Amino acid sequence: MLIGETVNVALEALGANKLRSFLTMLGIVIGVAAVITMVALGRGAQQSVNDRIAALGTTLLTVMPAHSFGAGRVASASDHAELKVDDARAIEERATYVVAVQPEMSRSLQVQYENRNTNTSIVGTSANYLEVRKFKLAAGRMFTTADDAAKRRVAVVGSQVIADLGVTSAQALVGAELRINKVQFTVVGVLASKGQGGGFMNPDDQVLIPLQTGRYRLLGGDLLRVINVLAPSEKDIPLTMAEVQKILRREHRLRAGQVDDFNIRNQSDFLATLGETTKVFTLLLAGIAAVSLLVGGIGIMNIMLVSVTERTREIGVRKALGATQNDILLQFLIEALVLCMLGGLIGIALGGGGAILLRTMFRWSTAVDPTSILIAFVFAAVVGIVFGVWPARRAASLDPIEALRYE
Repeated sequence: MLIGETVNVALEALGANKLRSFLTMLGIVIGVAAVITMVALGRGAQQSVNDRIAALGTTLLTVMPAHSFGAGRVASASDHAELKVDDARAIEERATYVVAVQPEMSRSLQVQYENRNTNTSIVGTSANYLEVRKFKLAAGRMFTTADDAAKRRVAVVGSQVIADLGVTSAQALVGAELRINKVQFTVVGVLASKGQGGGFMNPDDQVLIPLQTGRYRLLGGDLLRVINVLAPSEKDIPLTMAEVQKILRREHRLRAGQVDDFNIRNQSDFLATLGETTKVFTLLLAGIAAVSLLVGGIGIMNIMLVSVTERTREIGVRKALGATQNDILLQFLIEALVLCMLGGLIGIALGGGGAILLRTMFRWSTAVDPTSILIAFVFAAVVGIVFGVWPARRAASLDPIEALRYE
């Protein structure tokens, strides 16, 4: 029998039972769509994390206080080390592999504007905050080094703060007076929105003031929450980290053998670690979704076995008219393969559409991967062949005489 005729017979058999063919195909449709959508969600999450960390700058190093451990002792609150303004100054003066140093001290305080108020994070920092932290201004200007040295009461406000204060326009707040913990400040600038970073702190919910103003007029003391350091390039990060470590150990008078009482975090390493984590998460989601493909394959095998039983007499007639075992085998394999391939195509359309829908309607970060589409489609074809072989072999092995007697 010609292959073209065999294909026509297989398609006619599927067309004769449209509803059953559709329901059989549904498992493959759901499986392929789920795989593509889950991988799109995973890749979108990975891209979102990468973008947010890259927005901080891959050459950014973050120095934070750490617990100092004595020999044979468990760390307690009294063991918590400190970072001071002098530490930041020492790094700035002595380090050669450093582009910029940006210290921060912070405290949550009340901010009042006219008859409205809100609690937010007040950050005392240096004038190079925008450069180091990759922020932009929506209106106004950043305070200057001169403002810092003169301890002027000027502030740069985050976008979330102006929303909490009921101000509709960023420009409208520039030049206005507000009170921070009852101390009057002049707003000189408003930060552009950075977006919620997913951590404990919203980068838009803060007010920046000069470091010296914070030390002597509002926050008090010289203890820093963090020191941010910019390395010249990614390849210079190890040299910068080693240099900062050496300077701080000398400042803190740590003897040889004593562990560091500070931590230096590398954004580039953090990016790589989160990238691996989200990759595993994506594979896990895809694996879970792929189970539905297997379930769909089992459903196809089940229906094809039922179809073989129902069409026993038809198979007997075809064999009596000259159809070979290979013809019968090919016919049932084509039926299973068509169901899976067609289901795969519909699943691809639904999966891609679902990813786009999640991105547009729910603002979820999704990224459809062409590789996942190809893998899902090939997997659907393999499922059709693997789960169609047994029913096809069973149909091909039927004895024509016994098949003709079957009612």
